[in-house]
Amino acid sequence: MSYALMSQLFVRTLREDPSDAEVPSHSWLVRAGYIRRAAPGIYTWLPMGLKVLAKVEAVIREEIEAIGAQEVHFPALLPRDPYEQTNRWTEYGPNLFRLKDRKGVDMLLGPTHEEMFTLLVKDLYSSYKDLPLILYQIQAKYRDEARPRAGILRGREFVMKDSYSFDIDEAGLQAAYDKHRGAYQRVMERLGLEYVIVTAMSGAMGGSRSEEFLALSEYGEDTFVRSPGGYAANVEAVTIAASPAQDASGVSAPSEILTPGAGTIDALVDQVNAVMPREDRAWTGADTLKNVVFMRVTPQGKKTPLVIGLPGDREIDEKRLEAVLSPDVAAPFTEDDFGSYPLLVKGYIGPCRIGDDAGVLLGEEALSGVTYLTDPRVADGTSWVTGANRADTHVVNLVKGRDFTSDGVIDVAEIREGDPAPDGSGPLTLARGVEMGHIFQLGRKYADALGLKVLDSNGKLVTVTMGSYGIGVTRAVAMVAEATCDAKGLAWPRALAPFDVEIVIAGKDAELADAAHRLAADLEVEGVDVVVDDRNVSPGVKFADSELLGFPTTVIVGRGLKDGVVEVRDRTTGASRTVPVADAAAAVIADVRG
Repeated sequence: MSYALMSQLFVRTLREDPSDAEVPSHSWLVRAGYIRRAAPGIYTWLPMGLKVLAKVEAVIREEIEAIGAQEVHFPALLPRDPYEQTNRWTEYGPNLFRLKDRKGVDMLLGPTHEEMFTLLVKDLYSSYKDLPLILYQIQAKYRDEARPRAGILRGREFVMKDSYSFDIDEAGLQAAYDKHRGAYQRVMERLGLEYVIVTAMSGAMGGSRSEEFLALSEYGEDTFVRSPGGYAANVEAVTIAASPAQDASGVSAPSEILTPGAGTIDALVDQVNAVMPREDRAWTGADTLKNVVFMRVTPQGKKTPLVIGLPGDREIDEKRLEAVLSPDVAAPFTEDDFGSYPLLVKGYIGPCRIGDDAGVLLGEEALSGVTYLTDPRVADGTSWVTGANRADTHVVNLVKGRDFTSDGVIDVAEIREGDPAPDGSGPLTLARGVEMGHIFQLGRKYADALGLKVLDSNGKLVTVTMGSYGIGVTRAVAMVAEATCDAKGLAWPRALAPFDVEIVIAGKDAELADAAHRLAADLEVEGVDVVVDDRNVSPGVKFADSELLGFPTTVIVGRGLKDGVVEVRDRTTGASRTVPVADAAAAVIADVRG
């Protein structure tokens, strides 16, 4: 007998949700005994979880090898030097797990392996005749996430498939990129995920082009936009066109108004409408220029103030800001920081002062050491209500280009439902998703840094151009669970389920057990992966666990046996039917094989 017995399977189901569960997949995978928390963001994979993980890996291997990729496997423990040469030892910042060996040599746990793949190819290949080449691995990665969450959706240790293409020119890179894009589409479809491909930021990876494959989910951390005309982008990658310059010749000179306690946009708008009402319409938040100050921090720890001016009816999107500043980060501007820059008056910051001490305060290095950047909507000739750099005071009719300048443009304001798509294809709608895959045209960033060159057909050394392509394997398990679970538990698609069929012995009579084991043996002979629930617990517990565990087909051998029938249940549809015992094996095999 080689079919599995539940009484011997290393699994314990739980009746209560884990205290740290944030999403259904996390709760069900823990409760059903697929994974077990070892530490925050770190999980142990139990036997049934490993079976699902292996099936997801098999799908990915089949599709990636179908485009000509060859598998290798790198260590997770890596030397510092290659990452120092590409500057990612520093750029990764606190997300990188750093350690020293007994000799005091710096090491790291690999967050991704561009450097190692580049050096491997450099070591072994030297001619254009060796290219094109695609190598891949499926391996654990390590990132010290500040906020690991949602079980295996965002962990500090996770399994990823990463592949890399090596080509002699841009045409070869584009071909490899297109192959991966198609392979990823087939992977998503085979996993049964509803997904969208969006334009994305390359971030610390670098490169000229990147796209993300996002699985649609209300629990997703990634916000993306779509338009009726087909535009789709991660919200960080949306680019707002700069507003055209306006004629400000008819705008009167700026003037100050007292706005006691107007430290918010809403309070400011109320006071301006009361003190200086407009004839054409009421003032709104869109007429105000909000100036938000951060401390910009480099990976080396250098700090400089950064002030961002944007329309007052918009907020800064922290993820867009993070993407634009990377590898630097934006830290809060503290009370001590304001003490060091007394000309920045908290709640009343503006780009200049008028009156007796008139002058540009921000922009073009007016206040030494402070960078002032403005939103694309803050165009030359636009007029604003903004802070006067005095407590309880604002300025009206302050014109960009006439009264103040900036050091540049920064596009980090929130994107809102209904905003126009950058390509003119209609209004944007917002949705949420989980990043399942990310593909990059790296170009020559890593090859240049690490000296990966080959001889071309003319005998001249040329730098290899590269692509990088990742899929989250453990994340895929979580997202399939998320997409298919219901209020009772998991409901695996047949191609990924740890077992095709579960046979439940619904009673203590020996005849029930004998019939169940005979059916299991018949199914096993036909190549069906079977588990028999032979535990000494009540039928009610077995039925609840059956729904929790999520196997596609459940056969219940119970009181119907005296009438010569068993019950066959479909976990996905909830359908149930009775089948004669003599026909049970054939009926189940038909279900399994579709």
